[in-house]
Amino acid sequence: MAIVKAKELRGKKEEELLKQLEELKNELQTSRVAKVIGGAAAKSAKICTVPKSVARVLTVIKQTHKDNLRKFYQKDNLGKIYRMKAHKPKDLRQKKTRAMRRALTTYELTCKSKKELRKQGLYPISRFNVRAIRFSDALLNVTCACDRYNGPKRE
Repeated sequence: MAIVKAKELRGKKEEELLKQLEELKNELQTSRVAKVIGGAAAKSAKICTVPKSVARVLTVIKQTHKDNLRKFYQKDNLGKIYRMKAHKPKDLRQKKTRAMRRALTTYELTCKSKKELRKQGLYPISRFNVRAIRFSDALLNVTCACDRYNGPKRE
């Protein structure tokens, strides 16, 4: 068999690809036997090219399988997933970084505990005006927010 091109393989169906994979594996096995026996040089020269062809066929099979899975879990225009599954497979999820995957969602960040809500009600942030002198000795009014626990904050 000649060198297999990935472009040619992409148009084929999975059954054809599996059949071609079996043929390539058989050819690789016979060429290895021929090398041990000391057979024709042409057979032993194929030992370099046939494994690469096997790898190409396996790669194309895996890529088509993954594309089909992506279509299976694809979202429509409204953001709903066509197939309601609990979770996407891990290899189809966004990689991002480890820290980003473990970070709290925006909803979880905005949630407050009962204790926080109670403290916020008892000790609200008080706002007042402060007069400050700048380099030009002009008086400016600056609005500050003062938290009783952390001291004044400038806005």
